[in-house]
Amino acid sequence: MYNNKTFRSVTNTSNGEVSNETLFHYHQEGKIVWADYAGGGIRKGFLIAVVLEGSVLDMRYEHVNTQGELMTGRCSSTPEYLPDGRVRLHEQWQWTSGDGSSGSSVVEEVSL
Repeated sequence: MYNNKTFRSVTNTSNGEVSNETLFHYHQEGKIVWADYAGGGIRKGFLIAVVLEGSVLDMRYEHVNTQGELMTGRCSSTPEYLPDGRVRLHEQWQWTSGDGSSGSSVVEEVSL
């Protein structure tokens, strides 16, 4: 479901670092999903997740931002299937570094 898909951030709460310039390149083997991401305020990032019931992703992420800080967090991503066949992910996340705050974001599949 997620293999070889690319996602771009659509919305994010103000305490997030991902922007519409951030691209996520997803891969999947069975119930394991991983991605690398970069762009905007993110120099290099990685995530790993397991697929739960309903194709929900239980995810951990880490990245280095443009200030050179290593940031980490956890996220739950719930898919929505768009009429054109693309996937939109509704995400609830929390930093496990920095201030420990939480937020929400939406990323959508894009065609490259």
